[in-house]
Amino acid sequence: MKTKLGSFYPVIASRDVTASRDFYVRHFGFAVTFEADWYVSLHRPDVPQYELALLDHGHPTLPEGHRGPLTGGLLLNFEVDDVDSEHARLVADAGLTELLPLRTEDFGQRHFIVAAPDGVLVDVITQVPATGEFVDQYAPGHAPRADAAP
Repeated sequence: MKTKLGSFYPVIASRDVTASRDFYVRHFGFAVTFEADWYVSLHRPDVPQYELALLDHGHPTLPEGHRGPLTGGLLLNFEVDDVDSEHARLVADAGLTELLPLRTEDFGQRHFIVAAPDGVLVDVITQVPATGEFVDQYAPGHAPRADAAP
């Protein structure tokens, strides 16, 4: 029997829950919904179903042998209306470490990647029309719109 899914969100095992909380609140508009010294639950007030949680990497709720930062390979995507203004705000103004410079990809994204605490990568994206071979790789109804901003 399938159970109805009530929520789905990433939990980042963090070396410094406070620094991670401050990063996502300051730079990405999250607000705290629950806070303890070992766990913070965040949501976006404008889109409350968008959630993120931070857990102290050594907390006993993690199974023995799995305690420690678990971010290897973690990439958080934030799709925005205007990636160029977000790039200016986050890289030029806030001084976040840029790991991938702002660029437009043939597969339908204009984006850049910055470093977050704990080795997490944050990919800030605006969808743009796909070009070349990528146009036909999207399932029907899922390709970036032809009127998407470049």
